[in-house]
Amino acid sequence: QVQLVESGGGLVQPGGSLRLSCAASGSFFRINDMGWYRQAPGKQRELVATISRGGTTNYADSVKGRFTISRDNAENTVNLQMNGLKPEDTAVYYCNARMVLNTYWGQGTQVTVSS
Repeated sequence: QVQLVESGGGLVQPGGSLRLSCAASGSFFRINDMGWYRQAPGKQRELVATISRGGTTNYADSVKGRFTISRDNAENTVNLQMNGLKPEDTAVYYCNARMVLNTYWGQGTQVTVSS
């Protein structure tokens, strides 16, 4: 069984910053891609950023230049540094881990950007 536990969400004013973290635990051999997705009320879940095991990153156009994804393969963690937050970034953010046979999701952490 694999578990992904997110932390770091909260309420922040526009222009502010938050750092999300996700730790994977359980029985597995190796995590390939890791990433962050988000889902706003009434909208579909969308990709925010992904990072390969080798460090190749991919970002949604809406967050390029503001968000930075990073990971620690030894610790099986992935982080998302979010700067310049906007009200439209408000959503539940989900951690994602892709392995050879399965894909796993965290429970989600709420990010609210509001004045």
